[in-house]
Amino acid sequence: MNIKILEGNYSAKGLKVALVVSRFNHFITSKLEEGAIDVFLRHEGDESNLTIVRTPGAFEIPLTCQKVAETGQFDGILALGAVIRGATPHFDYVSNEVTKGISQVSLKEKIPVSFGVLTTDNIEQAIERAGTKSGNKGSESMNSLIETINLLKNLK
Repeated sequence: MNIKILEGNYSAKGLKVALVVSRFNHFITSKLEEGAIDVFLRHEGDESNLTIVRTPGAFEIPLTCQKVAETGQFDGILALGAVIRGATPHFDYVSNEVTKGISQVSLKEKIPVSFGVLTTDNIEQAIERAGTKSGNKGSESMNSLIETINLLKNLK
């Protein structure tokens, strides 16, 4: 068979990445950030090629990702946040808009924007996904971002 397969790899060597991190629910987002940084450095990324941009909350993540993408300085962006369901429909509005907004930035700017925003029903679920029982979604999202950046480079 002569099937051509294109895929990315997990080398962050030479990649320039921006982390857009929500300060709201900092006790969760700080753990996601730590996991993402750890993966970037473990995969030969240079810390001088990593930029952290902090937003007040998750709702501000898409616009901030858009502005970061427009600089043309980065190979990819990792969006990190935590939206935890409460007693009002606020959760639904925020999580839907953040999800749509991040997707729109990636497609419009033609840059990988990895989705590392937790949308959980309660604090316990968020804690589980920020480095305990369910792993660290910041780490997983950074792995996805690195692989996607390298895949897209293979498509040029």
